[in-house]
Amino acid sequence: MIDEDFEARVGPHRRELLVHCYRMLGSVHEAEDLVQETMLRAWRARERYDAGRASVRTWLYKIATNACLTALEGRARRPLPSGLGGPSDDPGAPLVPALDVPWLQPFPDALLDDPAVRAVRRGTLRLALIAAMQVLPPKQRAVLILRDVLEFPAAEVAALLETTPAAVNSALQRARTGLEGASPAEDEVAEPGDAVDALVDRYVRSFEAADVAGLVALLTEDAVMEMPPVPLWYLGRDSYGRFMERVFEMNGPDWRLVRTAANTQPAVAAYHRGDGGAYLLHTLQVFTVTPRGIARNVVFQDARVFAAFDLPPVLDTAREG
Repeated sequence: MIDEDFEARVGPHRRELLVHCYRMLGSVHEAEDLVQETMLRAWRARERYDAGRASVRTWLYKIATNACLTALEGRARRPLPSGLGGPSDDPGAPLVPALDVPWLQPFPDALLDDPAVRAVRRGTLRLALIAAMQVLPPKQRAVLILRDVLEFPAAEVAALLETTPAAVNSALQRARTGLEGASPAEDEVAEPGDAVDALVDRYVRSFEAADVAGLVALLTEDAVMEMPPVPLWYLGRDSYGRFMERVFEMNGPDWRLVRTAANTQPAVAAYHRGDGGAYLLHTLQVFTVTPRGIARNVVFQDARVFAAFDLPPVLDTAREG
């Protein structure tokens, strides 16, 4: 049983460790398991902890990082569909889920509501970056996160990973090279604020009206839509619009969208009206918004993702109203 003194020392770090493990693993559920594993390992090693060598926070990051590296041994990376091949040019292609692929999952912003993680440095949790990180070898991924995201000194990272500062610097350089061009530059992503909120509100209104032209008008010319666990993705306004026409044909024109947030990006939960009249959960959509419009929409249709965001399967329209 974990005593109160131990919990008082390690408890304040649980949420930031969850974010760290998510960056390493690309899965909220696996990250939660690894945080539990970290706490168990820390409890078992508590008598060996030396405050003169490292802070409790650094000690926990060492345990968590090494637990993640162990978990990643022999595992396939977690991709998005756009990381597996070229775009589809057929909006009528069969929507067959690839359930054997360990898809990247989004991270609920509700879990960032903690002083230790609330000020997530801009851009370090975006889906595109997390997806790109999954391509890196696990140790390079760990070094990149510890150095560039968490800003641990090279000597401290070397101690965490039981290597040398020179090896850390070399791994960091390789990791940075591997990520070049993998995610939008900071000045290409719109700052959160009224303009972004207004754009997403317009998207919501157009979607709820089944107004394909209105949706397309809000996109960038090279907008991307991808739909894990379906291994398809579409590039450009025309393909996006033709696919949305199919969505409304398949599921009807009556929708309700609920605003939320994921990976510090705007998101919506989409509900369509079923045969019985109730609004049924369909997808979670996560947007990348630029000054030119919506550049990417990652559309998740996964019960585990819905559970992580605590999304009800049927919308309470009375409460919504």
